[in-house]
Amino acid sequence: MERVAAQRQLSQAQQRLAEQPDNQALQRKVKRGQRLVELSPFYEAAREFAHLVSCAQRSEQGCNLVIATGGGPGIMEAANRGAFDAGFKSIGFNISLPHEQRPNPFVTPELCFRFNYFALRKFHFVMRAVGSVFFPGGFGTLDELFEVLTLRQTGIKGPIPVVLFGRDYWQEVINFNALADSGLIGDDHLDLIQFADTPSEAWELIRSSERYAQCRPR
Repeated sequence: MERVAAQRQLSQAQQRLAEQPDNQALQRKVKRGQRLVELSPFYEAAREFAHLVSCAQRSEQGCNLVIATGGGPGIMEAANRGAFDAGFKSIGFNISLPHEQRPNPFVTPELCFRFNYFALRKFHFVMRAVGSVFFPGGFGTLDELFEVLTLRQTGIKGPIPVVLFGRDYWQEVINFNALADSGLIGDDHLDLIQFADTPSEAWELIRSSERYAQCRPR
């Protein structure tokens, strides 16, 4: 989440813990709150990345790229917000959930969609993609990451860059090398993954890709 919101949530948790210092659940909440503050720079990085991609459309004779996200809060909001800051449209592929997820306010209204099924939503995420950039996230992010990697591994989806933003985070969360060392994926499958630590680095990985070159006007 955005840093201000993360700090506010942490402050509230610390206040509650001060009232019940032996409460282990509150101790856990404070630790999680501290971690969310540490992760909050990713919100601004996603916003900057989307702004960078959107602004590039003015100066480059390249693909007509539009930022597409899941349309919800957090990193999704940050990316739509970055495009909004640049005065560009962006897509939100929202989804109906039991605990209702509302579209964030930065999605372009006429490009705000709501899906009933994850499978169909994934299809639209991947079908037109020039690149996929994954910021730290939970089960939904991992689900979509492995969907894209499986499509790339099997050759069903053509070559697009799959960029994991935040090398240290991703290498802590997933040991891809262990999969290769165990013979469960090929060594060459590790090449399907690229890492970036700055918005400009992530954008350059997409700009230098074969997929981006294919869609440039000739």
